[in-house]
Amino acid sequence: MSAILVLVLGLAAMAAGYFLYSKFIAEKIYRLDPDFKTPAHEFEDGVDFVPTNRYVLWGHHFTSVAGAAPIVGPAIAVIWGWVPAFLWVVLGTVFFAGVHDSGAIWASVRNKAKSVGALTGDVVGKRARSIFMIVIFLVLLMVNAVFAVVIAGLMMNFSSAVVPVWGAILVALVIGQMIYRRKMSLPMVSIVGVVALYALIGIGPSVPLQMPAEVAGVSGNAIWILLLFGYAAIASLLPVWVLLQPRDYINGLQLFVGLIVLYGAILLLNPSMIAPAFNDNVPAGTPSLLPLLFVTIACGAISGFHGLVSSGTTSKQLNKETDARFVGYFGAVGEGMLALAAILAATAGFASLADWEAMYTAFGQGGVNAFVEGGAFIIHNGLGLPEATAATLLTVMAALFAGTTMDTGLRLQRYIFQEWGEIYNQQWMKKPAVATLLAVGSCLLLAFGAGGADGSGGLIIWPLFGTTNQLLAGLTLLVVTVMLVRLGRPMWYTLAPLAFLLVMTIAALLIQLRTFFDQGNYFLLGLDIVVLVAAILVALECVSALKRLRNEAPAKQE
Repeated sequence: MSAILVLVLGLAAMAAGYFLYSKFIAEKIYRLDPDFKTPAHEFEDGVDFVPTNRYVLWGHHFTSVAGAAPIVGPAIAVIWGWVPAFLWVVLGTVFFAGVHDSGAIWASVRNKAKSVGALTGDVVGKRARSIFMIVIFLVLLMVNAVFAVVIAGLMMNFSSAVVPVWGAILVALVIGQMIYRRKMSLPMVSIVGVVALYALIGIGPSVPLQMPAEVAGVSGNAIWILLLFGYAAIASLLPVWVLLQPRDYINGLQLFVGLIVLYGAILLLNPSMIAPAFNDNVPAGTPSLLPLLFVTIACGAISGFHGLVSSGTTSKQLNKETDARFVGYFGAVGEGMLALAAILAATAGFASLADWEAMYTAFGQGGVNAFVEGGAFIIHNGLGLPEATAATLLTVMAALFAGTTMDTGLRLQRYIFQEWGEIYNQQWMKKPAVATLLAVGSCLLLAFGAGGADGSGGLIIWPLFGTTNQLLAGLTLLVVTVMLVRLGRPMWYTLAPLAFLLVMTIAALLIQLRTFFDQGNYFLLGLDIVVLVAAILVALECVSALKRLRNEAPAKQE
């Protein structure tokens, strides 16, 4: 099949989702109010609570939630064939992710920008809050520890990406000053930022910076990880307008430039989908498509991590409540477009089926490498851009998204420790610097305690990321659903995705439980049991909360 047809169908479905379905959800279900005073105005402090232009906030939200996961997940899941991956990415984006993300923003904004974890205690109950906080901590621990390994690996393997990846931080600092101090027009700032970023990408191959394999007995990979956490700690303490917002905004723009380049190359080259539509010849040891497809793609269709960003940083910067539709739902569409690009690069970016099969020799293969190599092949043959330059462009794209997610993730982890300080009345934990040190320390403990000297410990628990992340999405939808029931509004638009996620998550956990037992991996086996118990408790909390609310009169409509 022509990749152009797949591209057009995918983009058309997502466009229809935004222009039609999200409008219905925003106006009839969430009933977003342009006159509601958002927490960004009510608690404005110039650090975390900052009323923000919706386009800039969209850039922050989208690049924070995107990361490398919507590239990695779909590019692994095509091992079952491109049709199942394509259908779940498109349908998940339209009916699951957009509703989830915009709903999390709305729920948080209506409750003084509380994180969805803290909000659970008020909306559902203290038991649900305790479950939620454990799941949130695990997800953030996985994301921060693993993305540090991903970025470090990219910089070790692609030395041409080092200058643009780190140079993007300087560009973001300048952009922040131009927007907030110089009050320059956003279009001009956007042009300057994108030109500077792509100039760095052009310079990268000419100035490759290679970290030595070992420095003073420490591996180069470990040094990159330490540097990344040092940077992320500083970034998490800075006011959002100084670095976080402008870095995310410029990265959001460069994603669209990157997608235009990749999509444009597909239109010019018109490659065929080399991979099978449904793959009956999967490598030995590949798990069943159902339910593993859904937890493998995860962020490419719906992600619980999005709920953390929506309620952790985005809700504190929302200028008008009606912006939640553009920022939240369209942010999910942006991630769906990235996942679609990953599917096309990983299935149409190979010269032959034999080349594709050589990439996918076992379950878990492909990922970022398939995206970079397949995408570079398409861009080179479609646009004539040197393959090394195309590979650098896509590598920088993946690294920058992983970096912005890590920035936001560490800030969110700092919020979690501060919320624990609030819940358990521990004043010392509420201090930003202390909470940041605790966040960084827990990540480094996992990275080096479990992974040894190279700092790759996050990869050990990564096999459980998909299931834990989907469980977190279910918890977020539970909070939103309970709020809707209390207000006497239709609940099926959130309850149906919630039920689907819980069924798939519990089924996937049971399959993984058997796998870890057969492998003798008792660490992951124990962790799987913890997450499985949490999933069952969430299901019970859903039934209990909704049953209880059936007998209560709806709250006054807002």
